[in-house]
Amino acid sequence: MTIAFIATGDIALPTFRHLIDHGPKPCLLITQPDKPVGRSQSSTVPPEIKTVALAHDIPVWQPEKIKEVGQKLTEIAPDFIVVMAYGQIIGKVVREAASKAIINLHASILPKYRGASCIQSAINNGDAETGITIMHIIRELDAGDIICTKKIRIGDTETAGELHDRLAELGPSALSEALEILEADPSAGTPQKEAEVTYSPKLLRENGRLDFSQSAELIEQTIRAYHPWPGTFTEVEIRGKSKRLKIFPPAIPIEFAAPQGELVTHEGELLIGCGGNSLKLASIQPEGSKQMPASALANSLS
Repeated sequence: MTIAFIATGDIALPTFRHLIDHGPKPCLLITQPDKPVGRSQSSTVPPEIKTVALAHDIPVWQPEKIKEVGQKLTEIAPDFIVVMAYGQIIGKVVREAASKAIINLHASILPKYRGASCIQSAINNGDAETGITIMHIIRELDAGDIICTKKIRIGDTETAGELHDRLAELGPSALSEALEILEADPSAGTPQKEAEVTYSPKLLRENGRLDFSQSAELIEQTIRAYHPWPGTFTEVEIRGKSKRLKIFPPAIPIEFAAPQGELVTHEGELLIGCGGNSLKLASIQPEGSKQMPASALANSLS
């Protein structure tokens, strides 16, 4: 069995390493170009998955657009192409390059949360569980027939970063199950129920602006869902000046009345008023300052 692996995000690393250690070792990695870093953008940092591939003598292709290598991939004609967190739409030539099937590992229980922010959406919406779904890749985003799904429960205090790492560890067993199914029947899969489809678009930094007309419980979910990206923030008045305030988890809903979106101190703790009750903050970063314990600001305001 030959496998070409297409991935960039760190969520793909456990699955990629599992194939290297237990087989079949990927014959090729396609990943995004190295990222420019620094103010001058004169140096670059490779995706970690590229470093892993090169350390194991796996050829690496890094096209600006994946369609640029479509013909070369067709000539190789791997049995399976496995895609996970690559970051580009897979066009027709690449979709048809595998001799048996091209499949995608997606971090949600499809058909729920098609799209880029699937992990954040599950936490933000208060879901009890999520998972890894493996489906066939077709023209429409995340819409192919489902081959298998692995599920896990979401912890009550879990952030998107923590959930990301746990979902990453589901990848190897999910892929092993999917490949076993596809070896017997490369077209195996169950159509998604269109009536149950929801979408989770790519997040921008501005999506992290908190709405304190919402309940403390909903805002707490958003703070966890958007950590570490895009982060959450609001504008508050501190010593008579309006400043942007970044808010980090954990934040705890408590029964205390405070004006919506305003900071108050209570028993040495820093609270912010919400549409229902308040949130006790643990870690913050006022504009122009470093991240600090919320209690430090509470003490200075008392």
